[in-house]
Amino acid sequence: MLSADPPSETSHAVKLPLVIILGPTAVGKTEISLKLAERLEAEIISADSRLFYRGMDIGTAKPSPVERERVPHHLIDILDPDESWSLAEFQLAVHELALDIHARGKLPFLVGGTGQYIRAICEGWLPPRQKPDPVMRAVLERWGHEIGPRELHSRLALLDPEAALQIDPNNLRRTVRALEVIFKSGELFSSQRRRRPVPYELLQLGLQLPRSEIFARIDTRLENMLADGWLEEVAHLLEVGYTVESPGMAAIGYRQLAQVQTGELSLEEALVLIKRQTRSFVRRQANWFKSNDPQIHWFLADHQAVNKMEALINQVFPAESTDM
Repeated sequence: MLSADPPSETSHAVKLPLVIILGPTAVGKTEISLKLAERLEAEIISADSRLFYRGMDIGTAKPSPVERERVPHHLIDILDPDESWSLAEFQLAVHELALDIHARGKLPFLVGGTGQYIRAICEGWLPPRQKPDPVMRAVLERWGHEIGPRELHSRLALLDPEAALQIDPNNLRRTVRALEVIFKSGELFSSQRRRRPVPYELLQLGLQLPRSEIFARIDTRLENMLADGWLEEVAHLLEVGYTVESPGMAAIGYRQLAQVQTGELSLEEALVLIKRQTRSFVRRQANWFKSNDPQIHWFLADHQAVNKMEALINQVFPAESTDM
C-alpha cells in the first residue's frame, strides 16, 4: 500500500478539501471534531502519533470504541508499541486516506496535536534524501540509551539548533535520525527539508484556551487516567515484553509509570514528572501552532466552537465542492 508517492499538485484539476483541526493537548479536539464530523459527514484521520499504538489507550486519551462508532477514525491502533513509523509513511497514508474519503463523498478531517506531522502535510515536506545507515543508527541509539534521550538531544541542539527545536527531546528515534543524516551527509538536518506542492485546499482550524485552563485540565485528566487504570495498562505492556525503549513507550507518562513498576520512582514522583513533561509539551505545541499564524483560524474551545467552526467550513467548502 505504501509503495507509491503521495499525489502531486497536478494529480487533480481542482485541489480537494482537507480540514485540519489542531491545538494543544487537553483543549478538547476529540469531542469537538466528533460533533463537527457528525454534522458534516466527515471522517477523522488522526495526526496524533501516540494514537498509532495498540494497547496504549488510557494514557494517550485515545477515542473510545463508542466515539469511534460515532464517526469513522483512521490511523489509530495501526502499530504495536515496538514498531516505528516514519514521517514519510505517515504522509503517504494520509494522502491515500484523504483521497479514499473524498471518493466516498465524505470530507476528511486531519485531527491532532503532533505539530511535525501536521506541518508535514500542510507544507508538503519531503524527507531528506540520505538513506538510512543501520550501523550508524545502532551506534547512535546505543549512545542515546547510555546518556539518555534528552542528553543526546542536547548534542543535536549544539550541531543543528533549528532541527532540535522541531524534535521532542524525549523522542530518541527522531533525534537519532537527525544526527544520522548530519553525520552521513555533512549537512545540517534542518537544511535538507524539501517540499512538494500540496495537493489539497487546506482549512486549518485551531482550538485554544488560556494556558492556565489547559494546565488545570491536564491535571484533572491525569488523575482520571490513573483512576481508570493507566498504571495497570503500563504493567501489562511490560508483562508482554515491551520496554521503556520501545518506540510507543516514548508517549508522555509511560516511561515514568514503568519506573514506578520497577521501583525507581514512587507514583507521586512519577505524577510530578508527567505533569512537568506535559506542560513542556504544550509549550512546544505553541511553537508549532502559533497564535499569529495567518493560515490558522483560531476558536475558543467553548460551547459555541462547533457552530462557529461548522459555519466557516461550510463557507470555505460549500457542500457541492466536496463532491468528486
